[in-house]
Amino acid sequence: MSPEEWTVVWLSLRVGGVAVAAALPVAFALAWLLARGRFPGRVLLDGIVHLPLVLPPVVTGWLLLLAFAPAGPIGAFVERWTGETVLFRWTGAAIAAAVMALPLMVRAMRLSIEAVDRRLESAARTLGAGRVRVFATITLPLSLPGVLAGAVLGFARALGEFGATITFVSNVPGETQTLPLAIYDALQVPGREPAVLRLALLSVALALAALVVSEVLTRRSGRRLHVL
Repeated sequence: MSPEEWTVVWLSLRVGGVAVAAALPVAFALAWLLARGRFPGRVLLDGIVHLPLVLPPVVTGWLLLLAFAPAGPIGAFVERWTGETVLFRWTGAAIAAAVMALPLMVRAMRLSIEAVDRRLESAARTLGAGRVRVFATITLPLSLPGVLAGAVLGFARALGEFGATITFVSNVPGETQTLPLAIYDALQVPGREPAVLRLALLSVALALAALVVSEVLTRRSGRRLHVL
């Protein structure tokens, strides 16, 4: 692989890693709220969380562009406090990837939290354990494989993100050009089929590895709950 292709790979891993790290606490909080919360508007919140799954990615990217533009509600705040903008930057690509990965992460984590036996938590409380201790010693350990599976799925989704990224932060080599954008860019130039093949095979390998890891973690979670 050429140095430019390695740059694309490392940038993709960087964008995917930062996107998952940023989305993880938000996804877990939303998953917990949707799994355990009983409040008006829960169905609406569920729909909003999963909206990026069904919206055209270009629409999601356009909405991000409106929000993070210098005159946008979030972009103006970020620029005022940091003097920076996320437009045409890898940080913007990470934001787009995080938004697109969030629904998958929430779904996997929510299923894992819902699978935790509430009787174990009730038994711990009757023995005097507080809510924080019950969460730290029972709920979180039992749901952890599902949380990790959600993170892995989110990472795979972030690596494959295309539509929202190119709409939000464009296709800037060395800055926002991740694997899908590099493949698209190479397809526009005659004679670059070998580069397309290398990058495509690498994308398939990373996605397949993520799915295998996610499946292993999900099965381990199921066996753990079954044993208990």
